[in-house]
Amino acid sequence: MKPYYILFIALLISGLSFARPVFNTDTAKKARFENTYTSIESVPEYPGGITAFVNYISQNVKYPDIARLIGINGKVVVSFIIDTTGKVTEVIPQNCIGAGCEAEAVNVLQNSTRWKPGVQNSRPVRVQYSIPISFTIEKGAVQISQLKASNYGFIFEITGKRYTIDEAEQLLGKSFPSDQVEIAEPYYDSDHEMKFQMPEKNGVYLLKMKF
Repeated sequence: MKPYYILFIALLISGLSFARPVFNTDTAKKARFENTYTSIESVPEYPGGITAFVNYISQNVKYPDIARLIGINGKVVVSFIIDTTGKVTEVIPQNCIGAGCEAEAVNVLQNSTRWKPGVQNSRPVRVQYSIPISFTIEKGAVQISQLKASNYGFIFEITGKRYTIDEAEQLLGKSFPSDQVEIAEPYYDSDHEMKFQMPEKNGVYLLKMKF
């Protein structure tokens, strides 16, 4: 796998000529969102416009180390709210591809500069948006030797059973296709199995394989 990646950001942001509150059946959440709009008369504006917002994301979203190491590809859809002061708030990933991609997308959006807030009936209002951020890296073979040499530990889940990286190497060989990783997520050893403990590593990830 070549040591570079392509980061593609797609924005689906649109303003309509009418306002529609976002309701939730849960009472507490309904109270929280009852003044939040998905469409509005005067939409929020990022300084410099949408092109500047796309540039901000493309320049600041970094491919997480783990995702790059194991070739994670996927699209993270993130919802967020532009509040009445123009601040980006309540940034929530709507799906998970793992390996820190969701956290990276959320972090960049949370650190966005303030927007010009949306206006409805001559008053600033909260407006809800969602955008897909696609993490794309060239697919190829993941070398197990590179995983072993990294600062991270790895546990494999293959056909529902968990293996150490050495055990997985016996099953998979010296490498495996990157597109066979279903998801990579932090591993927490709730069972305290000695063979899965790696205190010398910066973190341990569970790789769930598609087979």
